Amino acid sequence: MTEVLMPKATAVWLVDNTALTFEQIADFCGLHRLEVKGIADGDVAVGVRGADPVSNGQLTREEIAKAEQDSDYRMTAVKSRFDDLHQPRKKRGPRYTPLSRRQSRPDAIAWLVRNHPELTDGQISKLIGTTKTTIEAVRERTHWNSSNIKPTDPVTLGLTTQLELDEQVRKASSRREKMEQERAEKGEGPIAPEPEARETEPATSLDDVNLETLFGNSGQDADDDK
Repeated sequence: MTEVLMPKATAVWLVDNTALTFEQIADFCGLHRLEVKGIADGDVAVGVRGADPVSNGQLTREEIAKAEQDSDYRMTAVKSRFDDLHQPRKKRGPRYTPLSRRQSRPDAIAWLVRNHPELTDGQISKLIGTTKTTIEAVRERTHWNSSNIKPTDPVTLGLTTQLELDEQVRKASSRREKMEQERAEKGEGPIAPEPEARETEPATSLDDVNLETLFGNSGQDADDDK
């Protein structure tokens, strides 16, 4: 049912300008019958200026006349063409993640746990479509593939969007502030992401490259044979 703008003001106008019953006015304006009766008696909405529902496009003269002739008839408000724009969005079901990206979920979880510790398991689950059991396993390093998990931004992995991530972080900002305050009281520094562990091999400078490094002692052995 379309909600009436300024219901009390509309009820005041209908009481003063129509022969509608209290029940009809109450039903149309979303008020209680006794409240409408109070308006008629001057006990309710004192000083409220009536709002004409016909001039503001919420009701037609034909609808009022029809209701005046039949006390059992209930009037219907005119539906605005913009009414659909104010309807709440339907609740989205569980996020579907393509099979090719599901194996990247632990990497995304590790990144979120490390960079945004203020996020709850429920928020992480909503962001990347995983379970709280998996999140806990990654956090506690009990995941079966822990040795191969590399924290990676879930936006980069295509598991969520930057807007969705920012929205969840914004909602959890107060929680992070509390965590930072608790760390400050304990004399600890601010929360900072842990550096990623990378396997690196010692680099070999071009200045160090010679026959000995390339071929061992074979060059020296050749000279000794001469």
